[in-house]
Order: sequence, then structure tokens, then C-alpha cells
Amino acid sequence: MRTIVLGPPGTGKTTTLLKKVDDYLKQTDPDKIGYFAFTQKAAHEARDRAMKQFNLEEDDLPYFRTLHSLAFRKLGLKKDQVMQPRHYKDLGKKLGFPVTYADYQEDQGGIFTSDSEYLRIIQLAQLRNITPEQQFDLQEHTQDLERDQLRIIHNELARYKKEYNLIDFNDMILDFVKSDLSPKFDVVFVDEAQDLSLMQWDMTRSIWNKTKDSFIAGDDDQAIFRWAGADVDSFIALEGQYLPLTQSYRIPAKVHGLAMGIINKIRNRIDKSWEPRISQGNLHRHFDIESIDMSKGDWLVLSRTRHMLNDIEESLYIKGLYYENRYKRSSEKDLHQAATSWEQLRQGQLISYKEIENIVKFMGPKHWHSKKIKGMAKGSFYGIDQLVKDYGLQVKTIWYEAFDNAGQTKVNYLRKMRKNGEKLNEKPRIELSTIHAAKGGEATNVVLLTDLTENTMRSYERNPDDENRLFYVGATRTKENLHIIEPKKYEKGYIL
Repeated sequence: MRTIVLGPPGTGKTTTLLKKVDDYLKQTDPDKIGYFAFTQKAAHEARDRAMKQFNLEEDDLPYFRTLHSLAFRKLGLKKDQVMQPRHYKDLGKKLGFPVTYADYQEDQGGIFTSDSEYLRIIQLAQLRNITPEQQFDLQEHTQDLERDQLRIIHNELARYKKEYNLIDFNDMILDFVKSDLSPKFDVVFVDEAQDLSLMQWDMTRSIWNKTKDSFIAGDDDQAIFRWAGADVDSFIALEGQYLPLTQSYRIPAKVHGLAMGIINKIRNRIDKSWEPRISQGNLHRHFDIESIDMSKGDWLVLSRTRHMLNDIEESLYIKGLYYENRYKRSSEKDLHQAATSWEQLRQGQLISYKEIENIVKFMGPKHWHSKKIKGMAKGSFYGIDQLVKDYGLQVKTIWYEAFDNAGQTKVNYLRKMRKNGEKLNEKPRIELSTIHAAKGGEATNVVLLTDLTENTMRSYERNPDDENRLFYVGATRTKENLHIIEPKKYEKGYIL
């Protein structure tokens, strides 16, 4: 029997599925249960919660994974057999067209991203079971491209993979289905099904066709990856017994009202109703993010595209607030750890080789005989007296006076964060992200930017459902307070 679990935001979809897993564990072996999710995050969360809840080891749950991971495993592949960014760059050099980056984001369901529109068209066509020429004719690309060039690159990509015996993420799915490699399960769970492409739907059918019971979970209202090949229409068309989840444990009443106003604009959707928490929550509107006080609490700042986060990041940096931009690595974390180690050292504590190695990165040569570090025992701990005597450490009173190579800007930022009382040994309070990347996340306070680029605005005018779903997802990340930043230009913004 097929059960379709409809899980609006915060309604406990994963918890519901794990309760069903518990029911089946009472009568079947764990390796007869297949639990597949679109993203690594969702698959790993389900696996880890199941391990803790049912007192199991990771090896007991071999089929709690993504679809790509299942295909990789059953095909007996090794990582060096899979197309890597360097291969796409090499192909670009051979063909004379630039490829700065091209890779699959495994943490987001194997979504292919590249600065080459030609490569993106080829990948999308494969996901949608159409030819590259047909994808080209959809006019979803944002650059001026040539149809003949697309055909050449498509053929050369196939030749390149054959010559070097390589496959890509899409090939994994195709080969899995063609080879009929699915194990026979007693029950199969498929989470985040609204994000599956037509190709992935073929794979899930090949799995559940061998299975007596299946639970297909998702929410068509949160289908925000059509641009990456997702086919929400397949989810909407599914036949089976509905199991609707109707109580949200996250969304407060005021935000629920706004969210329902957004989602009711969708033309093609499964009609569903769900209730908010008893809490009313708060809904605020601002013309500029500078009017929001983010000095306390946990925050999720969401935008339509990455570059819209740059000005916000600069402001948080100047104010000395603890944040992370999920698209950039923060070197201040290493600096903070080095400063902490330095302070511990001056207090008479021993520090490890690894901590010393981190300190050395920020200290100028006049403070430290850095070449001698190679003679240290990596598993050992050292105190200040030994470091002064044997390794030439020049003792200074304050860490920022010793770290000549840290850079004054980073030092000032760290000092401001400490002065502001930021808890730097914990996860950053403020996360900057696109709405797409934040799907599945939540925070007490959410800031939602509503500006759209010109390309996005054109896409919105052609297919408003995509943007309506996206901003529905953005608005429903909050557990208490939603701050909406009005678009700077109303003709280029999403009006909430």
C-alpha cells in the first residue's frame, strides 16, 4: 500500500516517518527498511535520530541515505570514477570555453551548479528526460547561447566521460534503473519527494515496485527546486492514501496567516489545511535591515540570491556581531581559537601541537622560531616555559599584540565580538543564507529580503508559482519573529 504523507512546515514530518519506522522494526530487520531523502542533511538526520531512538548502530541502517548514495553503493563505484570539478575544467580547456567551476552539491540532493550555461542545460535535460535541444528551446538560460555549440559540447562531454571511464551523478541514477539493482525492502520511505526530478522519480518507482508498503513524504507547497530539475507535478499526481499532518509545532499564528496568503496564490497544488502554534508571534516590516537590532538571539537572514547578502555581512562585521555566511569560510574562527589557546597558555595551561600550529599562522617571525615546529611531537602538549626556552616564543601580554600576521581588520572584529559578549565557542548566532539553501532550517528570528534581480523578476512574471513557493518557504522558517525587508524598488521585488 502506498501512503502519501503531506507535511506542511513544522508539522513533524520526519518524526511521523520515524514512528512508522518504529512500527516496522517490531516485525522486520533494519536492513529491510529503505529510507531515502533528497538531501544528505535529511537522510543523515533521519538515520541519526533512528540510531538514538532505537538504540542502533550506523551499520544497522545501511539504507538510510540519499538516492545518489544508494546508486553509488549498489553500482560498486569509487569516488575517482565520478566526474569532479577538475574534469569539467579540463573539458572546457579542450573545447575552448571557460569553466571556472562545475560541481554537484551533494548536501542539496546532487544539484549541479556551474558557471557554464551549456553544461547546466545538458544536466537539466537529462534530469527532465528531454534532449538538450528541447531544454534549450525552453529559454530558461540567462545568457546568449548557440544551439550548435550546445550540441558540440554535449557530444564532447559524452566522449570525454567514455574516454576516461567516468560517470556523473545523473549517470548513476540512469545506470541504477537500467540495471534493476534495487534491493527488495519490506517497506520504503521517501522523504522530500516534492524535490525529485523525473529521473529520480523513475528510480524511486524501481524501488517501491519491489516493495509491499511505501510512504512518500513531502509538501508540494515547498517545492523550490524546479530550476534544478525537480518535478513537483509527479508528486501532485501521486495516487495513494493521504496522511495529512495538520498541526505545526513551529509557525506562530501571525506568520501562518501571511504564509497562507502566499501559498493560496499557487495555481497547481494539493489543497491542504494546517494549524499554527497557539503563540501569535510577531510580524514586522522594515525599509532597511539597519533598523533591526540583531545583538541578541538566534537569527536567519534570507535572500533570493547570494550577492544580496554582501551588504548585510559588511554591516554585521562592522558592528562586531557573530555571524556566518554559508557561502564563505570565516577565518575569524581560527583566529578566535588561536587567541583562546594563547590566553590559556599564559594562564599556565598546556596546549596541544595542533593549537600551537594554529597560533603560528598568526604570529610574526620575530615572536617565534616557526621552523622548529616541525620537530615537535604532534600528539604532545606544551607549556609556556618550554615554548619560551626551546622554541623561541616571545611572550607578550595580550594576544593581539603577538599576532602580527592576523590582520588588523580581523583583530578588531574579534575584539568587538568579545566586547559584545558573543559566545564564540558556540555556533554563530546569525546565519546568512539564500532561501533555497535554508530549506529545512529554522530560527527564532528570521529576516526575509524581498528584492529580486531582473532575471528573477522575468522568471516570476513567466511562472509566479516558483517564487510564491520560495517566499512561502522563507517566511515559514521562523519560530517566533518574522522581519520583512521591503524591496528597494517595488517593480523589482516580491510584495508580501
